[in-house]
Amino acid sequence: MKNFLLSTIGRLDLIAWLLVLVFFGLSAHLSAGDLPRSLLGAVGIILIMALITASIEVIIESLKNTRGIGTLTGFITNGPEAVCLLVGLLVGDIIFAASTPLGSNFMNPLLLMTAALLCRRLALTLSTRPLYTLLTIGVTASLAAIFFFLPPSRYPLWLLISLFLSTLLFFLRPTEAMPEEEQPFSFRPSRWLPPAALLLTLAGYLLDPVVSFTANHSQAPKGLIGFVVLATLTSWPEFKSCLSLLARKMPLAAILNITVSNITNIWLAGVGIATYLLAN
Repeated sequence: MKNFLLSTIGRLDLIAWLLVLVFFGLSAHLSAGDLPRSLLGAVGIILIMALITASIEVIIESLKNTRGIGTLTGFITNGPEAVCLLVGLLVGDIIFAASTPLGSNFMNPLLLMTAALLCRRLALTLSTRPLYTLLTIGVTASLAAIFFFLPPSRYPLWLLISLFLSTLLFFLRPTEAMPEEEQPFSFRPSRWLPPAALLLTLAGYLLDPVVSFTANHSQAPKGLIGFVVLATLTSWPEFKSCLSLLARKMPLAAILNITVSNITNIWLAGVGIATYLLAN
């Protein structure tokens, strides 16, 4: 199972990297952009994705015997979304700022199901707290979709309703059991936790500038990049986390990884909208 999963992850990484190259290459070709620089930027995005993935895997390995690992990873894997939100706020574009965390709320459940299929844990995942899972994913995805159809005058109402519902869902989340201790091995991930966290932060800061460079030369629409490309790329750590947790037969942790991530995305968008409202 482990060898199968490792080979599958490798193929998925290659597919994701190829799709990034194809997306920006086609955009540059169709929009008469700068193809060489677009592909160079795409390679930069791929490298940052690899850094983020490696950092997340070390962090999860370090915390795997911690109670509430699913909730912790749900917070940890939202670092790139938070950085993209901050950059959007700094340039004064609230739609672009919110598009990455809110777009991730649609990608996260799809990636959870994909991970469950790849790990052959689909039935187990679907039967684990199905009511809470469907309710949380449905509410957070609906709130994300509604935002993009609202005029700015309705942002305060969206903010109040979203924060109330998301906070309620967070406190209603199921309690995780303490993971079973695993046999020690030569690699001690706890030693690598601080540098992994530092690397994740650095990669997060580099993600948006590199994507902005690539978007500029590929002429890809900024809104589309935020909602689709960035949302997918920043959801990749959640996907790898789900693969790791499901491989350890921890379906509830994998589910909470996604549901807490979706809730956190609502909070991130809420912080961004509140900042936008106060500044205008």
